[in-house]
Amino acid sequence: MPEVAILMGSKSDTSIAEKTSMALEEAGIAHEMRVISAHRNPDELDEYVRNSDALLFIAIAGLSAALPGAIAARTRKPVIGVPVSTALGGLDALLSIAQMPPGVPVACVGIDNGVNAARLAERILQARD
Repeated sequence: MPEVAILMGSKSDTSIAEKTSMALEEAGIAHEMRVISAHRNPDELDEYVRNSDALLFIAIAGLSAALPGAIAARTRKPVIGVPVSTALGGLDALLSIAQMPPGVPVACVGIDNGVNAARLAERILQARD
């Protein structure tokens, strides 16, 4: 069973997801990676999130960065958003992730910083012990 699910909005986010994965591996945290777009595949995203055994989600997304919020709207598990530097140097994605409405909490790390997302996931998982 993966403890962490790493979801990417696009295959173009793979390099960040791989760095995130490597950091989780170093910490000995079981995880899986998937590409599921909140815009192009909302039904697939809904099914995945609702049926996932993961204890938390890391969502990597650029531009409008809807993925972290879409995940958080479908679960009560922690969600960590990683904004990707595409347009506007990633500031658009950062603000999209950081400005979630009340009741839809998403933690946000720095632009392209999947390693910090992995470290935060590690701390969240350690807190449950």
